[in-house]
Amino acid sequence: MCFGSPSPALKLVPKEEYKDRVVENADMCIVDGEHFFVRGHIELPVKDSNDVFAWSVWVSLSDNSFDHMCDNWEKTGRENSESYFGWLSTSLPYEQDTLQIKTGVQSQPLGCVPQITVEQTEHPLSIEQHQGITMERVHEIVHEVLQK
Repeated sequence: MCFGSPSPALKLVPKEEYKDRVVENADMCIVDGEHFFVRGHIELPVKDSNDVFAWSVWVSLSDNSFDHMCDNWEKTGRENSESYFGWLSTSLPYEQDTLQIKTGVQSQPLGCVPQITVEQTEHPLSIEQHQGITMERVHEIVHEVLQK
């Protein structure tokens, strides 16, 4: 139960300039050497279940945070690093915009993408992450995403 989003560079760079301005892989993206993004998961616990629904999203980091994360990317124990501040850089299907929501980005053990924690606010995404969602809500999300 995980839905992803395309690279944030697709919204920032025209297709014909992409090759010259973007360096990326499945987990990280750099645009023009000055915009730094990492992919991670926002997990929404599913109530009355052991399941978790996850949004695979991109978050922008400062250059210092991005450098630190890269330096530790392949190190055992990286999950013990302090979390990084980031801005959500993915539009998710909520009535309220999800771009630029404040987040914490926590490295996970090797082989796992970072866990993204949305700042506690009245935004529906924040409420869903911190309070959980029903399986009915999961079905609503899946239906909405698959219709696009």
